[in-house]
Amino acid sequence: MDTPKYKELLDAGVHFGHMRKKWNPKMQPYIFMERKGIHIIDLNRTTECLEDAVNAARTIAKSGRKIMYVATKKQAREIVMTAAQSVNMPFVTERWLGGMMTNFATIKKSVRKMQNIERMLKDGSLTSVTKKEKLMLEREKTKLDKVIGGLSQLNMLPAALFIVDIHHEHLALAESRKLGIRTIAMVDTNSDPGLVDFPIPANDDASKSIKIITDTITAAIKEGLAERKAMKAEKEKATS
Repeated sequence: MDTPKYKELLDAGVHFGHMRKKWNPKMQPYIFMERKGIHIIDLNRTTECLEDAVNAARTIAKSGRKIMYVATKKQAREIVMTAAQSVNMPFVTERWLGGMMTNFATIKKSVRKMQNIERMLKDGSLTSVTKKEKLMLEREKTKLDKVIGGLSQLNMLPAALFIVDIHHEHLALAESRKLGIRTIAMVDTNSDPGLVDFPIPANDDASKSIKIITDTITAAIKEGLAERKAMKAEKEKATS
């Protein structure tokens, strides 16, 4: 697949970093210059890193493993949730619960609880409960769905995380590193790219920048899933 052209990244504002006083010196190799106290990201390096990230995402998707999308910043939530749902990948866009991966068994219990409540509300098996009790269950289901609804189809730990802003999502990053789960992430000038397996130097605050990078990773995942489907079809054809 083709990654975005230089001008497309430029138009999306991918090159705008943070003010110099907020910078992380480890981002130096990815910074082109400083303009009016703001660091400008080298889009040539962004393109190189994005190609590596795209290849990683496509390979993981092709293997049949999951990539979890993580973005709880207001300007990223809708973009990331829509992208994750388009490729049937898990996502966290409301709040990262401590232990979401390091204590995955507990999260799975909460997911099952949410699914059980949903099933009871749908199949009419709550005829014996009062209206108040039913309302309480509906509220609990809504609350659980908001926080962990994006994990409803996740039966095991994901193979990788795609993170928008590792500075903001430091808990998710820390848990993934502890468990040896690979990371693909947008890394702005205030963060340490060395903490990420596949860092993508980019503006992680502007919605246009978030969208162009997220859409590119999602397109790579779609390509990987299509390749997996084609491989399965070929295998079935050969054995029939």
